[in-house]
Amino acid sequence: MNYFFRKATASEIPAIWEILQQAIARRKEDGSEQWQDGYPNPEVVQKDIERGASFVLVDGETIMGYCAVLINDEPEYAKIKGKWLSNTDFVVFHRIAISEAYLGKGLAIEIMKQIEEFALSNNIYSVKADTNFDNIAMLKIFEKLGYSYCGKVYFRGGEREAFEKLLIKE
Repeated sequence: MNYFFRKATASEIPAIWEILQQAIARRKEDGSEQWQDGYPNPEVVQKDIERGASFVLVDGETIMGYCAVLINDEPEYAKIKGKWLSNTDFVVFHRIAISEAYLGKGLAIEIMKQIEEFALSNNIYSVKADTNFDNIAMLKIFEKLGYSYCGKVYFRGGEREAFEKLLIKE
């Protein structure tokens, strides 16, 4: 496959929402509480698009995965119960989701590697993220890719595990 990571367009919202709905159902099937409260929803995707934070992993014209990627834009991270590895500029990602048709191909890892490349291309050497305590798949990916556990952050009344990876300047 010839992967390409790029900003999403408004016309792709229906396809992105379909992928997110599949991921929401998978979280539920896995017994996870994450994404079982009406979030994310199409309005969240619309807002991601409007602020230029919506990214897709594509193979040709086919959207295989989605995520939101922002720079220095997560106010809740300032309130961490714990300690980040750095206090410099950072890239944060949210809502990684892979299409059912492409599961098991390592695409979530591919997206995270693309996010790291995005950070480096912007001269940013920190990537921060969070996930629910019961999202075992994402917790394993954080471990595999060398993310460090930093503490807890809170969203919509729920606690999340917070992670950071420092990138090496080449």
